[in-house]
Amino acid sequence: VIEVEDSGVGIPEEQLPQIFDKFFRADHGKESIKGVGLGLHLVKKIVDLHEGSITVRSQVGVSTTFILALPLRPAFD
Repeated sequence: VIEVEDSGVGIPEEQLPQIFDKFFRADHGKESIKGVGLGLHLVKKIVDLHEGSITVRSQVGVSTTFILALPLRPAFD
């Protein structure tokens, strides 16, 4: 499990279900943050390919935390 937390603008709660959608950008702080909304979508796709999970919790004006869980696999012999 890996947790990544920032101290940025946060993501409004009503927008959290869309955060991993292709080309989605949260309305809050959109003017000051550049991007096209592909980063989190690609992260989710990679995590899914590895049979893991990624979740997010956020509070506007405080922080956002992403929790990434990947399964352990036996090492190659």
